[in-house]
Amino acid sequence: MKRLRAPLTEADVRQLRAGDEVIIDGTVYTARDMAHKRLCQAIDRGDRLPIELEGAIIYFVGPTPARPGRVIGAAGPTTSARMDPFSPKLIAHGLRATIGKGYRGAEVRQSLRQYGAVHLSALGGAGALLSRHIVRAEIVAYEDLGTEAIRKLEVVDFPAVVAYDAAGGSVYGGATAKARA
Repeated sequence: MKRLRAPLTEADVRQLRAGDEVIIDGTVYTARDMAHKRLCQAIDRGDRLPIELEGAIIYFVGPTPARPGRVIGAAGPTTSARMDPFSPKLIAHGLRATIGKGYRGAEVRQSLRQYGAVHLSALGGAGALLSRHIVRAEIVAYEDLGTEAIRKLEVVDFPAVVAYDAAGGSVYGGATAKARA
């Protein structure tokens, strides 16, 4: 088990290999499709981003509302491929890791290698358990998106597995040709 402290450095990421189990502490941002689109549009316009991408981890999640006494509701990963059109641009601007579930496309995998980033996988269907590793949550951008707003999370002992590493490795070695494309 490897411990990561976010934000990450390129050196942190380059030492990881596909299949490594990691525990994450520190700041993680949430963002899904619409937030990714807005971040990329802001980059294209030359606008200042609402979050610091350098060294950041983005978790593909739209958490449910928090129950009384909790900082966040269920927070399980969403399908990573939905962010594929946006991820290469964000990785090129310093994003070091993403967390989601499932495959990533060829362009994303190339960006991971080129810029020294990784894609981590979290256990789908375990959102209630994963939320226990989130000790603070606040909306920091795009509040109008509701559950898809960007949140700044503070996580402790958040578990994940390196699905795609910066050296080109993948835990999906037996994937179909379509999934690997």
